[in-house]
Amino acid sequence: MTDHVRPEEHADPVAAVLSARRTGAALSLTTSGSTGPTPRRVLRTTESWWGCFPAYSDLTGVRRGARVWVPGTLRSTMNLFAAVHAAWAGAELVAGAQSATHACLTPAQLERRGSDLPAGARIVVAGAGLPDGVAAAARQRGLRIDHYYGAAELSFVAASDAGDGRLRPFPGVEVEVRDEPVTGTIWVRSDWVCDGYDGPPGSLRRAEDGWASVGDLGRLDGSVLTVLGRPDAVVTAGATVLVSDVEAVLRPVARGTVVVHGVPHPSLGEVVAVTLTDGRDRAGLEHVARARLPVSHRPRVWRVVPELPLTEAGKVDRAALGR
Repeated sequence: MTDHVRPEEHADPVAAVLSARRTGAALSLTTSGSTGPTPRRVLRTTESWWGCFPAYSDLTGVRRGARVWVPGTLRSTMNLFAAVHAAWAGAELVAGAQSATHACLTPAQLERRGSDLPAGARIVVAGAGLPDGVAAAARQRGLRIDHYYGAAELSFVAASDAGDGRLRPFPGVEVEVRDEPVTGTIWVRSDWVCDGYDGPPGSLRRAEDGWASVGDLGRLDGSVLTVLGRPDAVVTAGATVLVSDVEAVLRPVARGTVVVHGVPHPSLGEVVAVTLTDGRDRAGLEHVARARLPVSHRPRVWRVVPELPLTEAGKVDRAALGR
């Protein structure tokens, strides 16, 4: 697949993708986790997006006549997909939240900017970790919340609707969790998986039978998928602490967003830190940490911030929190 389009290099990225569809060119897309002067890129066919569009319309309600707000850069695969889908569906992209009937946001953007949207707007939240408190606050403001989890390499993996809010495999996607017993690695098989990398390799792993993984951790209870995220770790005093293990204990009992990360320490290397967006959570979470986490996993640093730093793609900037 040598003929490919890099949408962000065009004045109109959406038009570039639509042109690639007409000509049969592949897409070379940056991943949201890319950093540095040479971003990591994935290659995929336009059909791997177009094939998802009907199910995405069912999930989000975006159809002809909808007014869709997609804040942030179209360098983000999530944002670009939503914008291209809007064009396919005959919906209108709008520049501001107040005129929107629909929006595509990350969990951090929902917490920060959800109050800008009018009551009755329908929001699709993209990302593994949607805090219950953030979703509940948005619903209290009259917003309808739908949610999906995926990856630039895998495309859609699982989604929930406005019913019980639990993630289940996206239409056309098979999901397995391997290497259990308690949590394991999420593997998927579908027609929406990318064709590989355009340049340096990344976290994508493939099996000969078509299954693929980017290393995210999770649990599968029947058809319900709980996503714990990538196995980021803090190495403190010789102990390796998986961020997902700590967040799995703290997040369910928090009102706001909980981000676990490391901060440098002169003698221990790093210590486990927690950054919160709701100061009311701190006392309760400290108690939960003492009661339910081993000593090595207990946060040593607690911070409360009015807003989390975000990457260009709208995700929490953990590197910035760790400085």
